[in-house]
Amino acid sequence: MTIATDEPWIGHSTNLVGLPTSLLASRAYNDHPVTLRLGGVRPMNHALFEMLDEAETPADAALAFEQYMVAAFGLDPEQRGPEDSGPRRYRASYFRLLKGWGYDSNGPEGAVLKGWVESRFGLLPTFHKEPIGGAGCGAWVVYIVEKMSSRFHNNAIYGQLDLLYEFCQWSLARFFGGHRRHLTLYRGVNDFREHPILARGPGRMVSLRLNNLVSFTAARDVADCFGDTILEARVPMTKVLFFNGLLPRHGLTGEGEVLVIGGDYRVRATWW
Repeated sequence: MTIATDEPWIGHSTNLVGLPTSLLASRAYNDHPVTLRLGGVRPMNHALFEMLDEAETPADAALAFEQYMVAAFGLDPEQRGPEDSGPRRYRASYFRLLKGWGYDSNGPEGAVLKGWVESRFGLLPTFHKEPIGGAGCGAWVVYIVEKMSSRFHNNAIYGQLDLLYEFCQWSLARFFGGHRRHLTLYRGVNDFREHPILARGPGRMVSLRLNNLVSFTAARDVADCFGDTILEARVPMTKVLFFNGLLPRHGLTGEGEVLVIGGDYRVRATWW
């Protein structure tokens, strides 16, 4: 059901991107985005971006990124492929988080990804298995326990996700974005339990509060498979963590997902 609220977005007072969290979460930012940089990530990994600057194709860039991640974080080759072959290793990797998100965005891997958004962008999650009503509630406790699980929260996993985000932003600017500042993306839903409605606009426009990390797709017919209501959003490219063409092999190929950093969004809600 619709949950109306006039409360301001709840987030941390600080983040690592140099903008007030309330501004980053706002519809105003989504309408007029500015470049975001995670503090210190590119200077501390200048060798990676020197390699990327020499890449002539997206495939060359993806290979350079994967090789750098293997060297920097000791990732095993099988962790980059679609199969889990060989002996089990519990060294956390960005690939395993993406794969886990594809199975269940409300699982432990999803909690770690939401925790990274909270840490870097200051945005608190609003949903994990159920709506999060505030610090101390049951859903919040489950989220905290899962995001700090040593199974997935080790091997500098936030540092890996920092590089994934910066590589995604680099790739969008170099190969995919051109002069565009937004992507038109779609999400299928059956209700607004996970995305409370803040306000209704003219026609079918509504303002929603999205979770701090949420999946979209670039294909409307794919979104239709996940709900009767299709949300169409203009998403700032600066809020994209991952998209289907970024890497040749990953765990989100099925629906061509785009992982988007949340906040308050103005969307068009339509029905087939």
